[in-house]
Amino acid sequence: MDTMDQPIPAQLQSGQSKPLSQAEIRTIVIGVLLAMFLAALDQTIIATALPTIGRELGDLEHLSWIVTVYLLTSTAVTPLYGKLSDSYGRRSIMLIGIVIFIAGSIACALAPSMFMLILARGLQGIGGGGLIALAQTIIADLVSPKERGRYQVYFASVFMTSSLLGPVLGGFMAEHLHWSVIFWINLPLGLIAFAIAFQSLKKLPRFERPHRLDLLGAVLLVTATVALLLALSWGGIRFPWMSLPILGLFAGSLVLWGLFAVRMRTAPEPLIPSGVLHNPVVRMGVLAACFGMGTYIGLTIYLPVYFETVRGLSASLSGLALIPLMAGTVVGATLSGRTMAKVKHYKRLPTIGLLVAIVATGVLVLYGEVLSVTVVEVLLGIISIGLGTLLPVTMVTVQNAVAPHEMGTATGTANFFRSLGGAFIVAIFGAIVLSGSGVTGAASFEALGEAAARSGVDLADVFSYVFLAAMIGFGLALAFLLALEERPLRGGAVKAAEAAVAD
Repeated sequence: MDTMDQPIPAQLQSGQSKPLSQAEIRTIVIGVLLAMFLAALDQTIIATALPTIGRELGDLEHLSWIVTVYLLTSTAVTPLYGKLSDSYGRRSIMLIGIVIFIAGSIACALAPSMFMLILARGLQGIGGGGLIALAQTIIADLVSPKERGRYQVYFASVFMTSSLLGPVLGGFMAEHLHWSVIFWINLPLGLIAFAIAFQSLKKLPRFERPHRLDLLGAVLLVTATVALLLALSWGGIRFPWMSLPILGLFAGSLVLWGLFAVRMRTAPEPLIPSGVLHNPVVRMGVLAACFGMGTYIGLTIYLPVYFETVRGLSASLSGLALIPLMAGTVVGATLSGRTMAKVKHYKRLPTIGLLVAIVATGVLVLYGEVLSVTVVEVLLGIISIGLGTLLPVTMVTVQNAVAPHEMGTATGTANFFRSLGGAFIVAIFGAIVLSGSGVTGAASFEALGEAAARSGVDLADVFSYVFLAAMIGFGLALAFLLALEERPLRGGAVKAAEAAVAD
């Protein structure tokens, strides 16, 4: 039997007289991966349908909010799901998340106006925000840290599939069927995920402890996050970066984060336990993933702009040009995940991988203007493989460093700050592109070529600074990875629980 399919010891299963079988574990994995796929697909399938939605609802001005509001709500509620799952169990919170997501999808499909669609997308984000973090936490409950790296490959595969399939499905449905079908498709998928989770997660090992929910901390965290992401999404597009609304949002977010920090120190049981953030392994692992994955997110958003404005590719060809960047992470994650279960020094492979990614990005900085599209594609594949080796290591080491009853909180915290890192880096890339091309205010990316021509700016030079920023982002990820303590991965679930409590 493969080591990662070994049953969980019965001692850790509440109410279970015998360990889970290989078939039961696989059923649970299928259920949580389907739930994760729902959330991941909904972040990609909407993009190519946006112009059609705007035309049919008669509102192009607020079109970007369909994407922004989902990002705002899904990011803000991620830590709440982790805390709630630690308090009330993974199964019940996962089922609630799926129900909210399905309800939000139905509301989106039936929305008669842009305003109602934006509200429905916010509700959908509240449901989708916890599905990814909960899926990772449930796998952590099932499999010991030493064996867990290989399961991270499945997560990477889900994201790659959604990234490649989403835009194609969204465009096809909006053009040949109706834009609402991209939301109706969530209904059968969601019901299947609910049915599988309802039955299979009954057998999930239980680690809950009675907790008091820190509602004030939750309100401070959510409002601070919303203010920050509004500033990052509006800055340089809707308002100038130094305008009063953007500065006010940043100032308000800073004050709210300060109040949240005070609340963490004074609350009897804070939303994010101080022990989780004070844990050096959690802190370094979160920061490494934050800069690594954040830089990757930034590249996926701005590389299509590069291919269209600098390389002259069509929208469809620029989407195909992203395939090496999307697919490479799965290759790197597969290598890293399989290696973690077999070697003691599991940091070596991602260290090499990030170094290679930094070098490849440096080549784009220096020679990106003269390289052929084929060579650029090869470099993107190398960058993606190198980054992929980091992803399983950061998540598994974070989960390996906390007690089982804090697994949901730690996983949710890691995903939350990784999303914030992505928002920061996307904003930085956007500031470089917009300011470098001479675009100001609320101009769209379609105006980049004209604005650059009027300003006498070569967009290839502008994107060399984007690649430089990406190189710095990967360098910071490497620095935090090197600072990450390489603790032995616990080989069994019982020992994992005992060691985490003793730490």
